Amino acid sequence: MSKTRIPADYKPLLSLAETQKAIALLKSTFTANLESALNLTRVSAPLFVDPSTGLNDDLNGVERPVSFDIRETGEQAQIVHSLAKWKRWALGRYGFQPGEGLWTDMNAVRRDEEMDNLHSIYVDQWDWEAILPEGRRDVEYFKETVRKIVGAVCDTQEKLQEKFPKLPAFLSRDVSFITTQELEDLYPDKTPKEREDLYVKEHKTTCVMQIGGKLASGIKHDGRAPDYDDWSLNGDILFWNDVLGCAFEVSSMGIRVDAAAMDRQLTEAGCEERRKLPFHQMVLSGKLPLTIGGGIGQSRLCMLLLKKAHIGEVQVSLWDPDTKSACESAGIPLL
Repeated sequence: MSKTRIPADYKPLLSLAETQKAIALLKSTFTANLESALNLTRVSAPLFVDPSTGLNDDLNGVERPVSFDIRETGEQAQIVHSLAKWKRWALGRYGFQPGEGLWTDMNAVRRDEEMDNLHSIYVDQWDWEAILPEGRRDVEYFKETVRKIVGAVCDTQEKLQEKFPKLPAFLSRDVSFITTQELEDLYPDKTPKEREDLYVKEHKTTCVMQIGGKLASGIKHDGRAPDYDDWSLNGDILFWNDVLGCAFEVSSMGIRVDAAAMDRQLTEAGCEERRKLPFHQMVLSGKLPLTIGGGIGQSRLCMLLLKKAHIGEVQVSLWDPDTKSACESAGIPLL
């Protein structure tokens, strides 16, 4: 069942035609900014992978991938949930060097995703990954990278404003960093989502760090697969979304697991069986480069910068009758 929320007195700032032009400008501008900021090269990436390789992202471990059989080979393929693991493998195979990286357009189908203003079964991201410079597997390098991504977002907003003056300036380049445990200590009686909303309302651009492990309360702030991010060196970039009145995640990213972190997190998550998969064997044996990477939501960023209330205003997907009815009644045009 969808959970569509209609903001009071919401009206799109751009027409449908203007929205399409703005999306095109946003995507071309942001990818150029991201390339420059992080020294990235665009590469082609898979829509589906062989499940036996362990390259698909398991997300929280409960989502069902979309699978299909291949007539010519008789094998099964899985549409990707994300390219978190594939990118790291590709960096080694393509011969990238420390301080260099790649980005790609990632398209995925997440059939179990709940539908609301921010979530669709269709996922589009800019997935990126870079090899860490020597001796920089640390939180300060993570923070430097976050600031560069935020800068690329803010530069994109300025370009959009030149072309579409109706779009207001509202983003802050000043990033506030806070760990999930610090958030729990600040707001012990609140849910993780409520903590984010309270904090980001006061700190308009925030990176919430250290996501995946259990907090002092015994709960997790949010789920993370145990085999790509190091839970002590990852985070989400959130901006305050004044259209929806909430903290708004644009990117999930992190320094990736080394052998020690992979070993520790597989045990903690009860995923010992994954040790036998080819990707996991390469990490545990030190055959893959040490990297940092993440995904930046394309539709999410379009929503934020174009001041849209529903993700269906910036991407084409399938929606249930209640969502379509609620949006039509509120004058929200779904693509």
